[in-house]
Amino acid sequence: MSENTRSIINAQARERDFRVKMIYHPVLHVVDLDEAEDFYRRVFGRSSTPLASVRKAPPKPNHSIDHSIFTSVGDVLIDSLDPKRYITGGVQRPAVEQGHLQTFGWYIEGMPELYRELKHQGIRVTNSQDEIAEGDELPMAGPIPHFHTLPVDAGIRYYFFPLFPFKPDLRLTPDWSIPVVSEDDPLGIEYCSHHTVLTDNPNRAHKFVVDVLGGTVIHEGHDNVRCVTGSYVHLADAILQYAAPDADSAAQADLAANGADDVYHAITWKVVDIDRVERHVEAQGLRILTRTDDTIITDPSTSLGVPWGFTTKRVPGDPR
Repeated sequence: MSENTRSIINAQARERDFRVKMIYHPVLHVVDLDEAEDFYRRVFGRSSTPLASVRKAPPKPNHSIDHSIFTSVGDVLIDSLDPKRYITGGVQRPAVEQGHLQTFGWYIEGMPELYRELKHQGIRVTNSQDEIAEGDELPMAGPIPHFHTLPVDAGIRYYFFPLFPFKPDLRLTPDWSIPVVSEDDPLGIEYCSHHTVLTDNPNRAHKFVVDVLGGTVIHEGHDNVRCVTGSYVHLADAILQYAAPDADSAAQADLAANGADDVYHAITWKVVDIDRVERHVEAQGLRILTRTDDTIITDPSTSLGVPWGFTTKRVPGDPR
């Protein structure tokens, strides 16, 4: 993490008793883990780490450990999860017919303080068993404080964890920095440009991410590529785009298909050469949904259910 990013995080933490340190693993539901692992290898040029290689035994009886793989791409660690393999308390989740991004969250310094602030703001949270936390006692997952927001209050089921060692997450090592783009990187990814969350309730999103967590709105306007209108919020090490979709757009169809909650729609990567991206994704059999002079959006039906974005353009006002 750069000194500039650290100073920004410190500034965002002023007048708060907690600090949002960095974005927690985006969770992508996939149809098949083997297919996902092959996709990351072919398309992103990245290997993946199975959860089962990190956890040798379940945290509790009747819990699975073979349901996820973790893939590090630039400054993001993606958790690809196959719901039909995911078992907690002996209960198996239903399979999905198409992949889709589900949620993300944040590593927090000061979990008790954040918990109290969320309660004060009327934002309810649940424990790892999806039970609403009613009292003053901090929800725990074993020895680790851990809770999620209720989508009706925050838009999405966001995750919160303290900083704790997790081998696949290289960002947690003290000397980590964003890897320099190598000639072997087929996509030439520099870092994550932004995460796109679709919403028809921007006031709810802003109350949560800006007023409560301390994010800063750095840009507002219409995104002609994704056909959405909204704001870009800088929080800790990431840029979050909260936007309402245009009528009859692919984004609107995605939001409408997922009920009243906000929808984690896409991840866009900052790249060095958009032509390099185009050549590679087409060679790997991905269809391109949108192509401009500086940006490519993939067809989600050919890319794990995600309309991945690749752009040579920085988000206006990005301070990173």
